[in-house]
Parts: sequence; structure tokens; C-alpha cells
Amino acid sequence: MDKVNGNALHDEEKPEIIYVFDALCGWCYGFSPVIQKLHEEFEKTADFLVLSGGMIKEEDAGPVGEMAWYIKQAYKQVEDVSGVKFGKEFLENVLEKGDAVFDSVTPARAMAVFRLEKIELAVDFAARLQKAIYFHGMLPGNDETYKALAAEFQLDPDTFVARMKTREIDEIVRNEFQVVAGMGVKGYPSVIVRKGGEMKTLSRGYMDYDALRTELMEMLKQ
Repeated sequence: MDKVNGNALHDEEKPEIIYVFDALCGWCYGFSPVIQKLHEEFEKTADFLVLSGGMIKEEDAGPVGEMAWYIKQAYKQVEDVSGVKFGKEFLENVLEKGDAVFDSVTPARAMAVFRLEKIELAVDFAARLQKAIYFHGMLPGNDETYKALAAEFQLDPDTFVARMKTREIDEIVRNEFQVVAGMGVKGYPSVIVRKGGEMKTLSRGYMDYDALRTELMEMLKQ
């Protein structure tokens, strides 16, 4: 995973919990409180790595209005199952207007930069990024979105956005998408545990905290 991380960032003796998400995945938004709670409980006993899956590549990107019919149905199910809420700013100002172009690459670049700066807070950054989009209606293709998020995490906004556009980050993100595909991840969110050189899938799709914790405890005993 070193090419994704940028350097060696985990203790080989610890299990590693890999959270594969996509910033534009509504179910990942619903899953955010679950993975944050898991991170809070297990951060001292396991390393956490957040990877972006690249659900909507640049060549597939288009106005969010093209998928509005699906999102209007799906977001209610996410709310009912997970308890998270989609904000008025997203539903009325972004979804209804429909002309904002959504692609997964730009937020993946932001995540890559953030990992290199504060990997220990990557789970929180992923959650905050999704809340910015789906609750506050901030646009994933807008530099100002990432400047605001960088400032929240005490990072220089202009430097953060400039680094997102570098060749270094482009290479990391391209490799990251390949790594995720090579892991066999086909949907988000997915949680994978790497222990003793072996990787096992903990969850595919949304799972509530109690179920996820139970599965993790059983896996760590093995």
C-alpha cells in the first residue's frame, strides 16, 4: 500500500482496517458515523487506511441532474436505514438545479493530499467531506470546498488545493483506483481487514455498528 500512502505509515504488527469509500456514494455518507465510531474505538489497536474507489471517473462524469431521479429515491432509503440526513442545501440548491458536474476524481485527490498530511484523521476527513457535499451542498468540483475543509483541519487552504493538482497526487490517485480494483472491491462502502499479510473482507455495503464490531472482533481473534 506504500504507493497509495506515499510512505510507510502502518505498524506491521497491527492489523490494518481499510475503509474503501467514494465521496459521491450516498451509502458511504450513511456509513460515516459507523466507521467513525469504529475508528474511535479501535484506533489504538489497529491502523486505519481510507481509500477512494473512483465510482465516477472523469470520463463518466456528468450533471447531477442526470441521476436526480435515482438520488431522490435512494437518499430516503439511506436516511431511513442509517439515520443520517441529507441537507436542504444539497436537495434544493444542488440536486434540483441539476447542473453541477459530479466526479469522484477531485475528492479522491483531496483525500490523497489529506492522507499525506494527517493520515490519523483520514476517517474524520472522509466523513466531513461527505457531509460538506450531501448536507451543506458544497460542490465536489469546486476549489472553495476543499479550501474550507483544509482550514477546518488546520491546513493551509491554498497549499492544499495546489497540491491536489500536482502530478504526484495524480499518480497516487490513479494507483489508488487500481489498488482498489485489484482488491476486488465492486461496491461502497467496503471494509477490509489486513492481518498477518492476509486480507479479508469485513463488510460490503452498509452495515450497522453493532454488526460491524461483532464481525471485526471475530476476525481479530483468528
